[in-house]
Amino acid sequence: MVLLRCALLIVLIRAALSSKPGPQVLSTDGEVWPKPQKQEKFDQYYVVDAQLFEFQPDVRNCQILDKAFLRYQRIIQDDNQAVENHANSLNRVHYEATWIRDPFFVGYLKGLNVSLKGHCELYPSKEVDLLQKERYRIEINQTGAWLESNTVWGILRGLETFSQMVYLAQDEESLRMNLTSITDEARFSHRGLLIDTSRHFIPVKVLCTMLDAMAYNKLNVFHWHIVDDQSFPYVSKRFPKLSEKGAYSQNHIYSVSDVQYIIDYARDRGIRVIPEFDTPGHTRSWGLAYPELLTQCYTGTKKNGLLGPIDPTNQSSYTFLKELFKEIIEVFPDRYIHLGGDEVPFECWQSNPTIQEFMKEHKLVDYKALESYYVQHLLDMVTAMNSTPIVWEEVFNNGVNISKDTIVHVWYPSRWEKTLYNVTDAGQWALLSGCWYLDIVNSYGDGDWLKYYRCEPTNFNGTHQQAELILGGEACMWAEAVNQYNIIQRVWPRASAAAERLWSPADVRDEAEAKRRLEEHTCRMNRRGIHAQPPNGPGFCRH
Repeated sequence: MVLLRCALLIVLIRAALSSKPGPQVLSTDGEVWPKPQKQEKFDQYYVVDAQLFEFQPDVRNCQILDKAFLRYQRIIQDDNQAVENHANSLNRVHYEATWIRDPFFVGYLKGLNVSLKGHCELYPSKEVDLLQKERYRIEINQTGAWLESNTVWGILRGLETFSQMVYLAQDEESLRMNLTSITDEARFSHRGLLIDTSRHFIPVKVLCTMLDAMAYNKLNVFHWHIVDDQSFPYVSKRFPKLSEKGAYSQNHIYSVSDVQYIIDYARDRGIRVIPEFDTPGHTRSWGLAYPELLTQCYTGTKKNGLLGPIDPTNQSSYTFLKELFKEIIEVFPDRYIHLGGDEVPFECWQSNPTIQEFMKEHKLVDYKALESYYVQHLLDMVTAMNSTPIVWEEVFNNGVNISKDTIVHVWYPSRWEKTLYNVTDAGQWALLSGCWYLDIVNSYGDGDWLKYYRCEPTNFNGTHQQAELILGGEACMWAEAVNQYNIIQRVWPRASAAAERLWSPADVRDEAEAKRRLEEHTCRMNRRGIHAQPPNGPGFCRH
């Protein structure tokens, strides 16, 4: 024990002696996160005239872009505030433009020409050409600055990239932008963030901040795990008792107007909203308003007062679900809906004599078969409403007969490679989350994001054809241990690692370079009001 303590003391002393003054990781200047597909950057630079700067679009009356121009105009002006603050701190309202004599200075940038080649779409959608929909091109040369795309969604991604290229010069006396040529598009079409709002209620304002951060990282799907066992905060127009009885309180609900506001807020940032109403398990809060939906549990031959998953033998359950999902599909414009299907406990079904008799009559050999009976009915129901289902991997693993359009969401951390192989080998579309569970925290210090950065979705020994079936993935923040006060710093910048893996080329793997860019990007998010935690240990943000 004494030797162990001495060894530990030596390690600590060596660590202290090896520490150098200054930041652990030096930040980059004007580098982009996620890293673009193709970029050529030059030493020559513009000084950005933030007071006169304006976007110069070739299309008018496109509300999504009009709002985006205002947002990014404000971001550039806020960045310029650091220049003014520095001048004021030196009591220099007017100072000599030292960059005038710099041979790399090419002039003042007063605008960005924005060219939309297509029409102004209303909502982002998952279609076969979605990768092309987010494609954009930026050219900053000695004659000016241009951004062009075929779609508003590509323009939005390009505006984000352009805003990240603006940086504060080392002398803190000017905003600069290097001459640069970028051709960019996403590697995967589905780049999502799951937020659980049942275990802890997350207010609308915080969700909107999360959507802002998603846009800053080019994530494009908000997977809203809106209800679960613990609470039912979604206010249903058809079944208002679900939230009246099932929410933690009437101060912890999402009204009809709240939901629409979030959908619109996300749309303006090129983000789809996919709701998840997980069944037949994870439904205990539903039973507070409608106990007849759930299974009566037994001890021996008597009911014990406990309730289990949705009762798959009760035909009235399907009538209820049809009405509820009809409403959900009308409220959420995205053609995809997440139906859950994970972690169904069988004990209550096993204890119920009515369910046992039903299984005998229908020749269901085990409780996985009973679960499949339920899920198949639900899938058929939702498909008939012209919506495409997403299900957790248990639905596939338990042998449910799912259509080729159904997306299988792979989540179990220790087996995701094997499951992803099996899913794609069966010809099913797949999403990956197994290596991006943000609620699993190893360290609050140096490099906690690196384990997410090192996850490569195609590393599962599948064929090229199998890899083509991976639509992308999602980082997941389950809310057992987070609420409105700590969720933002728990998610960011750790989710930024998954965002780059899903956007950038597969060969973007230089961790030392990524550390420097993420240091800058985290400070950038801080500057924009995102309370992201430091990514790399000791350091500071210049402004």
